[in-house]
Amino acid sequence: MKTVGDVLRAKGRAVCAANPDETVYHALTVMAEKNIGALIVREGERVVGIFSERDYARRVELQGKASKDTPLRDVMTSRVAFVRPEHSLEECMALMTDKRIRHLPVLEEAQLAGILSIGDVVKAVISEKEFLISQLEHYITGSG
Repeated sequence: MKTVGDVLRAKGRAVCAANPDETVYHALTVMAEKNIGALIVREGERVVGIFSERDYARRVELQGKASKDTPLRDVMTSRVAFVRPEHSLEECMALMTDKRIRHLPVLEEAQLAGILSIGDVVKAVISEKEFLISQLEHYITGSG
């Protein structure tokens, strides 16, 4: 089974982040420009939260807050689940399912090493399953 580290090596370790004092509007602008669904919130190098489209819908829009006036610290999710490079994709899927989240920051020796989305995990799992099926077909048919 592939690990988080395997996926990060393939997709890269770039992470978009914002400061907790920046506005929701700023975060939404970055998310739209980068075509991403969540933004890591950090002070210096320390991860202090994550802001997602779900946070926006539930904590900003539905509560009638103004995006241009609301700092991320007021609406971000501050209890952030994370994984490490050695975790398996199965562990990621279980955590995402259990916590009902779509993004997992990756920490390596207390440093932010990347982020995985549910799409990254599903894509990698499907790729791995397709490879296994192909190998089994070759074995059964005796070809290759």
